[in-house]
Amino acid sequence: QVQLVESGGGLVQAGDSLRLSCTASGRTFSNYIMGWFRQAPGKAREFVAAISRIGVNTYYLDSVKGRFTISRDNANNTVYLQMNSLKPEDTAVYYCAADLSRAWPGMSVATSAYDYWGQGTQVTVSS
Repeated sequence: QVQLVESGGGLVQAGDSLRLSCTASGRTFSNYIMGWFRQAPGKAREFVAAISRIGVNTYYLDSVKGRFTISRDNANNTVYLQMNSLKPEDTAVYYCAADLSRAWPGMSVATSAYDYWGQGTQVTVSS
């Protein structure tokens, strides 16, 4: 079992920044790929970013490239999502997720590939 707890969401204006955190417990954190997803009202949950087990490799949704940065601190069992230049269309509930099955060349953007999920944190960007 892996428990994931997100924090850092909030209400900001367009152009502002936020940093989301997700702290894991239950298994060796450096053994799994971590991802961030988001879900806007009335829309399907979508992939945002992922990071490999030791943080060497990352992958992003095209619309967040250059604005969002995923990173991890394996010593503290935490993954981060730094979000800059936020836009109203970034408004969503953001979830972190853990993939215990794959190694990086096989990284997946599918929600079904991830085994454990956090409860989500709301990010609202006003125009």
